[in-house]
Amino acid sequence: MEKILIVDDNPSILEALSLLLEIHDYSVVTAQNAFEAQQIVQYQRIALVLQDMNFSSDTTSGDEGKALFYKLREINPHLPVILITAWTELETAIELVKAGAVDYIGKPWDDQKLLTSIGNLVELGKSKASNALFERQQHERAAPKAQANLAGLVYGSTAMERIVDMALQLAKSDVSVLITGPNGSGKERIAEIIQANSFLKDKPFIKVNAGALPQELIEAELFGAEAGAYTGANKQRIGRFEAADGGTLFLDEIGNLPLSGQMKLLRVLQTGEFERLGSVQTRKVTVRVISATNANLLQDIRSGQFREDLYYRLNVIELQLPPLCERPDDILPLIKHFLPNRPLTHRAEQALSGYSWPGNVRELENACKRAAVLTPDGALDEHDFALNYDAVITTTKSVQSKREPSKQELQQAMHDNQGVIAKVARHFGMTRQALYRRLQKFEIDY
Repeated sequence: MEKILIVDDNPSILEALSLLLEIHDYSVVTAQNAFEAQQIVQYQRIALVLQDMNFSSDTTSGDEGKALFYKLREINPHLPVILITAWTELETAIELVKAGAVDYIGKPWDDQKLLTSIGNLVELGKSKASNALFERQQHERAAPKAQANLAGLVYGSTAMERIVDMALQLAKSDVSVLITGPNGSGKERIAEIIQANSFLKDKPFIKVNAGALPQELIEAELFGAEAGAYTGANKQRIGRFEAADGGTLFLDEIGNLPLSGQMKLLRVLQTGEFERLGSVQTRKVTVRVISATNANLLQDIRSGQFREDLYYRLNVIELQLPPLCERPDDILPLIKHFLPNRPLTHRAEQALSGYSWPGNVRELENACKRAAVLTPDGALDEHDFALNYDAVITTTKSVQSKREPSKQELQQAMHDNQGVIAKVARHFGMTRQALYRRLQKFEIDY
């Protein structure tokens, strides 16, 4: 389904245009200002943009629309843009058409004329895929991934495409990588891509989930233990670092590591040396470490739960995985992967694409498994997936009930998280777009 972005600061216009397009089987996303529009075009696959010329009250010059048009052209030079104009902005609209805008419509618009224009442009956009230059650009972008081992990762969003590109680039180095993101978003799969395309791909690849182990056993799991080192240790135990010697160790939920284990981990990263629990013999290994967490480690550093020196040792390069709700173009490709050869009704596609998936890819996979078992034949409808809207509403209300952050709190969070918008948004329990609006309100640079 082709996705159309509508940009207008007037909610009534957004609602009217959305309804018009949705009943004609277009998928619609909306933005009320230029910055939101740029973020959407950057992270989602948009077939066409329908944009107003002004986004501030009492503004009629069209300069805001003009600036947005050129920003969108920078992000995607091939993206068709239709301008919504009042007579006062007509001259500017004509100027932008000469600069590459595909059309402009006046207010009030003619529904049928607009639908005809959009339909023609969407079809034209599809045909441009055969353009030689476009094909060459696509080939150049896809060539490295065509020969890469993507560890079965399925995606369709530009956000994940950038992460995969970065993972493949990092695979050729030996730097420590920290992968951050919410539970179920695919952190382990990204670690597998890094390892599978590295010079260590034929060497040991050992995984350990610090969040799944009792605190008192984590150190023994990582560094090993001699017989009798602790209650129940009846025989010598080889730790994960020894098992991974010469290869790669993936440490998931690194934020759960106790401070004593953090100190030993820091030493291993710095020197390659450690001792098993209950032993005085120093051992030496060469291991590349990839770590992952869903926690805010900078906040844990402030509270004394995580060592700052270890954080910077682990975080030479950070890969941030957005939640599934921020990369909706991944949803239908994932469903087709989990449910091969199972058709979806149009209503199901719309519901699944619009659902927020609080449990991310893991929740989506479980929903697909449940649908396949309970409805083994025929097309799958929305009700077959038993989407948990109550949990989404509860989560939303919980977020909304939180006190609004002050300007000082926003500035402090931006400083603590080094200006990383995704982390600051998670810290306050809000979407990136909501955070951007607050940053603009308080005139905070980002």
